[in-house]
Amino acid sequence: MTTYGSFPGTRPRRLRSSPVMRRMVAETRLHPADLILPAFVREGVSEPVPIGAMPGVVQHTRDSLKKAAAEAVAAGVSGIMLFGVPEDSKKDGLGTPGTDPDGILQVALRDVRAEVGDDLLVMSDLCLDETTDHGHCGVLDSEGRVDNDATLERYAEMAQVQADAGAHVVGPSGMMDGQVGVIRDALDQIGREDVAILAYTVKYASAFYGPFREAVGSSLQGDRKTYQQDPANVRDSLRELALDLEEGADMVMVKPAGPYLDILARVADASDVPVAAYQISGEYSMIEAAAEKGWIDRDRAIMESLTGIRRAGARNILTYWATEVAQKLKDQ
Repeated sequence: MTTYGSFPGTRPRRLRSSPVMRRMVAETRLHPADLILPAFVREGVSEPVPIGAMPGVVQHTRDSLKKAAAEAVAAGVSGIMLFGVPEDSKKDGLGTPGTDPDGILQVALRDVRAEVGDDLLVMSDLCLDETTDHGHCGVLDSEGRVDNDATLERYAEMAQVQADAGAHVVGPSGMMDGQVGVIRDALDQIGREDVAILAYTVKYASAFYGPFREAVGSSLQGDRKTYQQDPANVRDSLRELALDLEEGADMVMVKPAGPYLDILARVADASDVPVAAYQISGEYSMIEAAAEKGWIDRDRAIMESLTGIRRAGARNILTYWATEVAQKLKDQ
């Protein structure tokens, strides 16, 4: 005689028994609208330039950037975050290309707005690191330190020229104290209350930015540890969140994403505005490199990493796979 009581009374495996069952009970779902595509546009090139440390990603020409934006729209991606790469000869200590209406980022913003209109949120990186000859995110003082308040004046100018060039959203990423409030005031002063601020609220001084330095042609010597956050700290991130919300941030971001899922979850729990996370260059490149070696399943690893970020609390994810993944999600 069978003794039925010897069997498990609860069998969670029943809810994992088939693809349709797993899909029905999934607690976290990715959607194309969750995704934002970071993209680089380089001045003075006639063909897209492959980024060696980021297989599959390029520094765009103006024309190829417009094509990439149109493809993102077709795939259902919500936004494109633009980074400008000026010619080295135009960089200086003040990051002049960042406030020049004819600087590469401003030109690219106008190009993309003309191409996609309001079908895609056109976002702009608001920082000086790509445009300074020293590679830091701000203006330096006489002792070579980043001058917070002098940098804020430059950010205010950048916000205005980026808004004039067509940005729907500006993304201040320099981690200067008070940057959100200054940028909000600068935008409001020119009647651009409609331009939203996606604040890089949590930005750690991370080793995972390495490939990005190639992507933007960074001139940085040294590091950014005096203004980006210490990876050892949590309270610092929650303090930054409170300040950015008080200063008027419309959305906030955690960067990097994957190594800081605990921080992302804490920020998402505490925030009353949408929270984004940036799956940065090093996260992207590690998966691509391991997949190229045949060590992991590329597509599964991409989807798993993005699902983990979404599960931790990100409403939106900046990822270099945005268009590819959005198209796959649409085809499912």
